[in-house]
Amino acid sequence: MADQPLLNVVLYQPDIPQNTGNIGRTCVAVGAKLWLIRPLGFRLDEKHLRRAGMDYWQHLDWEAVDSWEEVRDRLPDANVWCLTKFATRLVWDADFQAGDILLFGSESRGLPDRIREEQPGRNLKLPMTDLVRSLNLASTANTVVYEAVRQFGGLPE
Repeated sequence: MADQPLLNVVLYQPDIPQNTGNIGRTCVAVGAKLWLIRPLGFRLDEKHLRRAGMDYWQHLDWEAVDSWEEVRDRLPDANVWCLTKFATRLVWDADFQAGDILLFGSESRGLPDRIREEQPGRNLKLPMTDLVRSLNLASTANTVVYEAVRQFGGLPE
């Protein structure tokens, strides 16, 4: 794995281990680092990881931290993109760069207002009709990660 991850995928207090597992698999596939901000809605021991289908977890570059501020302090120069249904800007309008932070909220609560309000011009959403309340976290993360990869022209050799 490269010294620097292609992207930093950050899950803010995720609730559902299967979503985290699917997002982790995507991170392994593209060489992204997965950050998990506590508290988590599940345990990270071997038994629970295996049950959630995370049998590739040993290949994942990941870290669990206690706060969003800790991630920001560790990646001070990274662009932050907040994924939220409250955004007015679409994912396709972003100009992703290697090393960017893609920040996703929990399945039940989304991102706190205080985080979304830090850089309102960097809030992004996927288009959807009013017939659905929200999209699945893992599906959204997969779509956004691969949009960034598309913009990069594919994965580095």
